[in-house]
Amino acid sequence: MSLGFPSGAWSANVEQAWPRALAVPGGVVRLDLGPAAERPLAMAGDVPLMVLGDPIVWTALVGIPLSAQPGQASIQVHAGGSPRTVTYSIEPKRYSEQQLKVSPRTVDLSPEDLRRHERERAHQAKVIATFSEPSPSTFQMQVPTPGRRSSSFGLRRVFNGQPRNPHSGMDIAAPTGTPVVSPLPAKVIDTGDYFFNGDTIWLDHGGGLLSMMCHLSRIDVKPGDTVATGQRIGAVGATGRVTGPHLHWSVSLNRAMVDPALFLD
Repeated sequence: MSLGFPSGAWSANVEQAWPRALAVPGGVVRLDLGPAAERPLAMAGDVPLMVLGDPIVWTALVGIPLSAQPGQASIQVHAGGSPRTVTYSIEPKRYSEQQLKVSPRTVDLSPEDLRRHERERAHQAKVIATFSEPSPSTFQMQVPTPGRRSSSFGLRRVFNGQPRNPHSGMDIAAPTGTPVVSPLPAKVIDTGDYFFNGDTIWLDHGGGLLSMMCHLSRIDVKPGDTVATGQRIGAVGATGRVTGPHLHWSVSLNRAMVDPALFLD
């Protein structure tokens, strides 16, 4: 399986549709880094960024965290000589609110459940920091399961009357057992049963671009497996904190959860 980006292809297709550029919290921006004999190193703080292109023009692909505040933001670029700063603007976006009723034990956690969640959060922070080469050869993703999009990215979620973090993925309602496939070529980097997310698969598409599939009824892959676009990896379920069977699909770019819709036709 090759995840490599053909030489010169990015500069020729810098205006390609995927991912669609949207400079808002939860969006993606493309930043022109100019020419350089070798691929520059681009960083957002201590987080490496995906850099695509060729010596004629290099481009950084930057995921914007949902928690980002509107205004000026910047990255650091190292391409020989002194590092330089490239700035960009984040525009405001107001996401809708969603009220949900779930099991009280998944909102008011017991000490035991809280300890479990904290262990899982620390583990998944290591998973989301995965950065492998090469970068994807395409960014047009396949929808991982058929169904109705039941909850949109960025919703401000209120569980049993208590505000919680915004929704960091796309929910697709489908019957339990509906196949779930990989949206791009990938390596499986983590699987597990998590308190909130239920049965979960993490996929590494390369260059800091990851997918997370949650609430599965079954997992058909294991860490270390490589999968092709459209290859089955599991099945829709209702595990973890849910109101019914569905797939929760998150896309992470440089450790920022971004809107999966930006990668879809």
